[in-house]
Amino acid sequence: MFKDKNIILGVTGGIAAYKSVEIASRLRKAGASVHVIMTSGAQNFITPLTFREITGNPVVTTMWGEVTNYNVEHIALAELADAVIVAPATANFIAKASAGIADDMLTTTLLAVQAPVFFAPAMNTNMYNNPLTQGNIKKLTALGWHFIPPAAGHLACGAEGVGRMPEPVDIVEFVHNWFSRTMDMSKLKVLVTAAGTHEPIDPVRFIGNRSSGKMGYAVAEAAAARGADVILVSGPSSLEIPCGVNAIMVQTAAEMRKAVLENYNSADIVIKAAAVADYRVRNISDQKIKKNDDELILTLDKNPDILKELGELKQPGQILVGFAAETQNLIEYARQKLEKKNLDMIVANDVSRKDSGFNSDTNAVKLLFRNGQVEEMPLMSKKEVANQLLDRVLSLKQ
Repeated sequence: MFKDKNIILGVTGGIAAYKSVEIASRLRKAGASVHVIMTSGAQNFITPLTFREITGNPVVTTMWGEVTNYNVEHIALAELADAVIVAPATANFIAKASAGIADDMLTTTLLAVQAPVFFAPAMNTNMYNNPLTQGNIKKLTALGWHFIPPAAGHLACGAEGVGRMPEPVDIVEFVHNWFSRTMDMSKLKVLVTAAGTHEPIDPVRFIGNRSSGKMGYAVAEAAAARGADVILVSGPSSLEIPCGVNAIMVQTAAEMRKAVLENYNSADIVIKAAAVADYRVRNISDQKIKKNDDELILTLDKNPDILKELGELKQPGQILVGFAAETQNLIEYARQKLEKKNLDMIVANDVSRKDSGFNSDTNAVKLLFRNGQVEEMPLMSKKEVANQLLDRVLSLKQ
């Protein structure tokens, strides 16, 4: 998967820099051309000569070296890159990247690169857990940069806890898995629902919820990018339809049910990320209701449970995934929904968190499976959550 790939390996000033030699070695053995950029701090831990011998390429250590060609080097490297891996990524470097600072070759290159960027954090536990560091990680994650979760264990400073740089084999595997997703769903039809539904009260008012559709749209986009034939059934949303996705726009739960059932039998994978309104107004006014009284009483009828109906109609070989947006008892409620609606997997997220759930660009979810397994995923962009979700769905198809 790395054959003929150009990988920029950024090495910053942390004690874990010595592990980056193994990363470079593994990448080159896998067929990649590795181009190392070292910060000045990194050179206090390991020499450029080591990386030059391992990679067979010049090592960039400064923006002010002798000019050997007339390319603007950080632009040339950025355009060359198929991916950038920063390992170790110190708290200081993460902060600089988050602020858009470009005061050395590595930070400058990152501002110019269009390829995917992967960070492998390495620092003291308290530094990693500091709200400033977590805020910087959240900001970069929301921009689509990837963070490889740090390991827990004994740190060089003597502390025990999270902050240890992942092992080189795990870093390389993480990036390999990202590349391997390309076109791995080319023979599959995927049906995705997204956003909330609007149940009208009168011509200008409706009952709805706070769902923006970001998670469902991210799933549809990711599946299409991996080669799937994607149908997106979406409630009202301001988001653009992802490239390569066939969209059916609906307003109400009844309209969503109709569109989903019309496409359900031909779908290999169904991912119900929409936040469907549970109730609809019994008597919808043809005219705008005027404020004549101190109160307005509405009679609500329960909407059909689309997900439960799909679970009852599920065919052998189909994969059905639901979402559980909760504010309390997350695992308990999600497991009940998983079993009651005959799902293969459910994605549970706490929508009371400010950095997760409705309208946010990031999500921290828990995946529950029929065998009782629960997988907790760290905070990441919804695009990355979508790809991780599709990875697990494909494993269920095997």
